[in-house]
Amino acid sequence: MKNVIKNTKKGILMVALLATVTGFANDNENIIIKKGAEKTSVVIENVKAGNTLTIKDSYNVTLYKELIETSGLYTKGFNLTELPDGDYVFELEKDLEINMIPFNVTSNIVSFNKTDEATYFKPFIKQEKDLVYLTKLNLNEEATSINIYTYINGDYELAHSEKMSKGQIIEKVFQLEEGNYKIQINSGTKEYTKFINN
Repeated sequence: MKNVIKNTKKGILMVALLATVTGFANDNENIIIKKGAEKTSVVIENVKAGNTLTIKDSYNVTLYKELIETSGLYTKGFNLTELPDGDYVFELEKDLEINMIPFNVTSNIVSFNKTDEATYFKPFIKQEKDLVYLTKLNLNEEATSINIYTYINGDYELAHSEKMSKGQIIEKVFQLEEGNYKIQINSGTKEYTKFINN
């Protein structure tokens, strides 16, 4: 198979992209969980329209999903005591990060542990002509793989693959020949997909 992808270096633009990603990472939303006898109130400051709030179970099945329609302060009450015993997570998905707030339900009692909260950073992908810039904060240094598929004869075929396990910042630039591509990034337990038409 012919080589349709070239790794290339563009230092100045990568610094600009990294500054953009870091700006999002420093934009900490203040998430407050208030637990009552039956209702749990979720209060989030500085949400943006288009953010998504979900509740998932331990099998990653989405039990509740809401597209936030108004920027500013979000507040909502949830009756989590009705859930079956088990582990769950609130996920607030923003432009470049996902805030995860796990909780447990046991005998109709809901408990949160602040130390289990985590933030996962999504990759930032930008296309300029035949160049694709990929930047991702990887503060936990999780194993990350990048797979680029090219669309040939009605199906996507693997054109490039690489794995990384070290480094808190992933910066890559790919030069793509004309065509349609699928970029798939796997980091930890998360998978992100982006389609590129060049």
